[in-house]
Amino acid sequence: MRRDTQHVLLVLLGGALLRIVADDTYLRYVRPSHRLLLLAAGAAIVVLAAVALVRDRALSRATLSGEGTHQHAGVERHVPWLLLAPALVIALVAPPALGADAVSRAGSRNAVPQDTDVFGPLPPGDAPELSIGEFVQRAAWDTSGSLDGRGVTLIGFAVRRGAAMELARMSISCCAADARPNRVRMVGDLGEIPPDTWLRVQGSAQPGSATAASGYVPALTVTMFEQVDAPPDPYEY
Repeated sequence: MRRDTQHVLLVLLGGALLRIVADDTYLRYVRPSHRLLLLAAGAAIVVLAAVALVRDRALSRATLSGEGTHQHAGVERHVPWLLLAPALVIALVAPPALGADAVSRAGSRNAVPQDTDVFGPLPPGDAPELSIGEFVQRAAWDTSGSLDGRGVTLIGFAVRRGAAMELARMSISCCAADARPNRVRMVGDLGEIPPDTWLRVQGSAQPGSATAASGYVPALTVTMFEQVDAPPDPYEY
């Protein structure tokens, strides 16, 4: 592969990074706090590749204007073409955020760390909005009963597990590679909801439903739900 071709491939790769940062596509793969890192990496790749391309062109012209040229025959290397793969994937496919399929593959249990068994009061209001992760933790470990008799609002995507319908949201620490699901079993007349449909759901937790026997998956008695657009940032942290 010619060196100038390698430099062009690097420009395409850096440009792909800048593109996913510009339109928030990167939120499908990493935390919002990584935005500046991706921006710096993409800009550095583009600048270095452009500088190298200009330098090689200048050296080539200087060589051609000299007394002679010296050709060096080397082994053709195809590995740099692999740099084209991520650029094409981002430009043509743009893989979506993890959804119902990832939840189904993760098993039937919530991984709920027990950081504490006493939680603060819920935010004021008839049905305050909680993350699904916080709702699961409160339902599993809260000994103060903060969820007892309280309505809550949850936003997530639908997951079909047998005859049951669940509301889920993926939680990540760094990137989609370490994602883990938080799931809530919805109880009520929900009808047929396609998997990966994003919902805003109001309801109340069924006391004692998030136990080891249930895989720490709490049950939510649904009083109201509506379909909503997928949020720009699909993950919880």
